[in-house]
Amino acid sequence: QVQLVESGGGLVQAGGSLRLSCAASGRTFSSYAMGWFRQAPGKEREFVAAISWGGGSTYYGESVKGRFTASRDNVKNTVYLQMNSLKPEDTAVYYCAATMGGSRKFIVNEYDYWGQGTQVTVSS
Repeated sequence: QVQLVESGGGLVQAGGSLRLSCAASGRTFSSYAMGWFRQAPGKEREFVAAISWGGGSTYYGESVKGRFTASRDNVKNTVYLQMNSLKPEDTAVYYCAATMGGSRKFIVNEYDYWGQGTQVTVSS
């Protein structure tokens, strides 16, 4: 069982940066690949990024490639999402999620545990 709590969301101007954090409970955090998703009002939850259990492999959605970076600290049981060059279309609730096995997973149903989400709003 893994419990996830996101933080770091907020209001930022276009072109700015934010760093989201996702703190995990449980001693087996390093066994899980982690993902970031986002959901804007009226839209489906969208894959943003994934990172392998050791941090050596990362994957990104096309809309955030080159701007967002996922990382993790298995000592602190925390995964991060550094978001740079933010755009108004990045506005959404951002969720972190955990999955056993590989990190090449881009679909909501492939993840087992979810956080409650943190709001990111980018003003133009």
